[in-house]
Amino acid sequence: MTNVKNIISTSVAVIATGAMFACVAPFASADSAQTSAVVSSRSFPKASSVKKNLFAESTSTSVDENSKWGGIETLDVPQTESQAEKEAAAAAAAQKAADEAAAAQSAAAAAASRSEQRASIPQVDLGKMTGTGAELASFSLKFQGYPYVAGGNTPAGWDCSGFVQYVFSQFGISLPRTSGAQATVGTPVASLADAKPGDILANGTHAAIYIGNGQVMNAMNPVQGTAISNVSVFGGAGYSIRRVM
Repeated sequence: MTNVKNIISTSVAVIATGAMFACVAPFASADSAQTSAVVSSRSFPKASSVKKNLFAESTSTSVDENSKWGGIETLDVPQTESQAEKEAAAAAAAQKAADEAAAAQSAAAAAASRSEQRASIPQVDLGKMTGTGAELASFSLKFQGYPYVAGGNTPAGWDCSGFVQYVFSQFGISLPRTSGAQATVGTPVASLADAKPGDILANGTHAAIYIGNGQVMNAMNPVQGTAISNVSVFGGAGYSIRRVM
């Protein structure tokens, strides 16, 4: 009897245990099924194309011209010079000062030379001479110191033949424009010993007005301007002596 009870008890325990496992298994299966149903998703879009020129994109500095940066775009930032730029500017300033000093010295030397030259030339007293030629020569002396300008023929600036042409025009005489042509006007004078004030001394490169005593009034060059000189101004070259009045 006891054995029968033991057998029944054991059988009930086995059945109960099996029933318990039968209930637990579905829950595990359900959990497994629920877990396998979870699917992950991206939080950012998938790249569809490869960017090739990454360097160009990384160095792009284009900015909308209407962008506002809190007033920083209007800041006046002082510009500073490098040491090399400072040295170059100092060298340029020094060179400019040296050039100006040299020009001033050259002008002073030229002025001194003109004064020396005038002092060495015997003065001609045209007041003792008579005739229209003497009057013309005396009139020409009024233009001492006037500027020399190549191609000019007015007191604002003239070259040698332009000066001669202007002076004679004030006495109603029209002369050719060039020194070579002026060397052919009027009547020839045989030598300097026969020349009179108001005669023209000219060749293909220079023209002057004779004022007597071996001297002429002429427009010489940009440095010396219009001044009295000896006939040596022709540099030893031959010249014509022409009388037109």
